[in-house]
Amino acid sequence: MTNFLPSRRHVLLGGASLVLAPRLAFAEDAAPSAAEKAPIQPAAPEAAATRQWRTGLSLIGEPKYAAGFERFDYVNAQAPKGGSIRLSETGSFDTLNPILSKGDPGAGIGLPFDTLMKASEDEVSTEYGLLADGVSYPEDYSSVTYRLHPQARWHDGKPVTPEDVVWSFTQLKELNPSQGFYYRHVASAAQTGEREVTFTFDEKNNRELPNIVGQLIVLPKHWWTGTDANGRQRSISETTLEPPLGSGPYKVASVNAGRGIVFERVEDYWGADLPVNVGQNNVDRIEYVYFRDDSVAFEAFKANQFDYWFELRASRWATAYDFPAVRDGFVKKERYENPYRTAGLMIGFVPNLRRPLFQDLRVRQAMNYALDFETMQRTLFYGEYKRPNSFFFNSDLASSGVPEGQELAFLEPLKGKIPDSVFTAPYENPVGGDNTKIRDNLRRAVQLLKEAGWEQKGGRLVNAQTDAPFAFEIILNGDTLGGMVGQYQQSLKRIGIEMTIRPVDPSQYINRIRAREYDMIYTGLAQSLSPGNEQYDYWSSGAADQAASQNYAGIKNTAVDQLITNVVQAKDRDTLVAATKALDRVLLANQYMIPSYVGVDARIALWDRFSHPEKLPEYSIGWPALWWYDEAKAAKIPAPRT
Repeated sequence: MTNFLPSRRHVLLGGASLVLAPRLAFAEDAAPSAAEKAPIQPAAPEAAATRQWRTGLSLIGEPKYAAGFERFDYVNAQAPKGGSIRLSETGSFDTLNPILSKGDPGAGIGLPFDTLMKASEDEVSTEYGLLADGVSYPEDYSSVTYRLHPQARWHDGKPVTPEDVVWSFTQLKELNPSQGFYYRHVASAAQTGEREVTFTFDEKNNRELPNIVGQLIVLPKHWWTGTDANGRQRSISETTLEPPLGSGPYKVASVNAGRGIVFERVEDYWGADLPVNVGQNNVDRIEYVYFRDDSVAFEAFKANQFDYWFELRASRWATAYDFPAVRDGFVKKERYENPYRTAGLMIGFVPNLRRPLFQDLRVRQAMNYALDFETMQRTLFYGEYKRPNSFFFNSDLASSGVPEGQELAFLEPLKGKIPDSVFTAPYENPVGGDNTKIRDNLRRAVQLLKEAGWEQKGGRLVNAQTDAPFAFEIILNGDTLGGMVGQYQQSLKRIGIEMTIRPVDPSQYINRIRAREYDMIYTGLAQSLSPGNEQYDYWSSGAADQAASQNYAGIKNTAVDQLITNVVQAKDRDTLVAATKALDRVLLANQYMIPSYVGVDARIALWDRFSHPEKLPEYSIGWPALWWYDEAKAAKIPAPRT
C-alpha cells in the first residue's frame, strides 16, 4: 500500500488484534447487530439495498477510532490559527497539474485537494472518511462503493459530485502510466447513487484495493474542462501554472514561475470541522521557496530565510550547526523516530538491467563487495547510519535466517527460477572497515567478475571476448551525495571499473529517470507495513517497460511476479508477512540494489516559531499540519537577514 502524493522531494523516509479472515477491519456507523455480525454473502457488486456502510478501513487490526469520533488523539483541538510557514525546495517546477507524469510539479501541490479518505498518523494502513462519509464493499472484495459527504464543496462553492470522482479516476489512469499500473485491477468506476461511486475490480480477494481507492485525489471536472480567465480551453492532459481549483484546506495564492509558490488557508473550507481535520491545517500561509542546490538552501536557512530543515547529511548535522541562531536558542535541533516507525527502508545504488552490462548476477554481486560501508561510516557518516540487509529493513517484514513454514512454502515451487542461496543462507552484506577485510572483499569481487567474463588488463576491467571496458555513468539528483559516491567510485576503480559521476539538476534527473536514460541511479524506497499493489510497480515484469513506473532496475523475473501476486492476494496478516519475506529474499539474492545506508530517525532543525501537541502521533511528526504558529516564541526571534 502506498499513497499517491505529487511531490518533488522524496524523503527517506500496534497493539490491535489482527484480522485473520479475508476482509478488512472496519469502524461502522453503528454497533453491529447479531445479524450484521454474521458472515456477509458474497456479492459482486454489492447490492445498494444491502450495503453496510463503514467510516474507516484498516489493513492491520481494528480501526482505533469508532464511528462518531470527535478528533484524532494526537491533535490539539484548541490550536490557534494564523501565522505562516516558509519551506524550501531545490531545483525548479513547471506545472501545478497534480496528476501528470510529465513536467516538474510544484511543491505542496497536494494541499488544495482532498482525497476520498484520510490516513490516521497513529495507526498503520488505516483511513477514515474525508470527501467520503461512508465506504462499503462485499466480502469477496470484488468492488467498493464510496458515499460522498453531502457538504463536500469545491472552493467555488459547487458540490463535489460522483461525476468528479469518476472523471478524476479515469484521467489519472489514462494520463499517468505509473498510477494506471497501480490501479490496473480497478476495472471501472461508475456513479451508482445520488452521492455514490462504485469501483469494480477485475479480481477478487485483494484486501488492499478498497484502501488504495480511498487515496484517490479528486479533481473538479467542471474546472478542468472549462476555460481560463482569458477564454482559453483548459486541458488536464497538459502542464499548467494556473492555480487550480480544489476542495482542500489550502488554495494557491500566488505563483512565481520556477521560484516559489504561496498557499493560503481557505477560511470557509467545507471540511474544517470533520473529525479527521480538527486541530490541523493551523497556519494561514505556507510558502515554498526554491533554491538552485542544497548547499545554497542551507545557507539561506541559517540566514532565517525559511523555517524548517530536514537534514540529509550526517557530516553537516555533526559539524555545521555551530552558528549564532543555534547558540542563542533561536534554532532548535531535534531527532524524531516517528516517521521511520511505519516504513521498511532500503536505499542504495540501482543498476539498470536494461543495460547488458548489469544483467549478470555475478556482476551485481561483485559491485556489492566493492562497497565499503564501514569505512564510510567512520569517515563520512559520523556513526549515524546502518547498512540495510532487507528491502523492508527496520520492520517486521524483513527476512532473516533461512526460510521455513509459510515462507518456505511460497519459495519451494520456484526452485530453479531463483538463486539456490535463498534456501541455504540469509542475505548478508560484505563487511569492510579494515585493510584485510577490504582486500578480501575486492578479491572476491574480482573472482565473480572473472566468472562473468571480465578480466583485468593494464589496471582496467575489460570484457574477455570484446576488450570493451567496464565503464558506466551514475546520475545523481544534485550534489548532496558526492562524497559518499566518490568513495564508492574509488573502490570500484581499484578493481578496474570506471564509474563516471554525473550530478544533474532535479528537472533533468526526473526526465532521465522517466526516459530510462541512465546506467545507474541512487535512490531509496520507504515500504509500507502493508505492502500490496505498489509491489507490481516496483518490481514486476509488466512495470519494467512502463515509462513512469518505479521499476527503476528494469526487473523482468517471472518468479518475482509470482511472489508479488502472493503478497497482494494474502488473506491475512500472517500470510502477508510470510509472502513479503519470501519476496524480500528473492529481491536480495538477485542483488537488484547495492545497499548503502539508512537512518532510523529524522534530523530536524527548526526556527523556534512553532509549537506542537505534547504527544506527536506514533508514525509522524505531523509537520506542518498539526503544528501552529506560536506568536510568543516568534516575537523573540530577530528579523531575517537580507
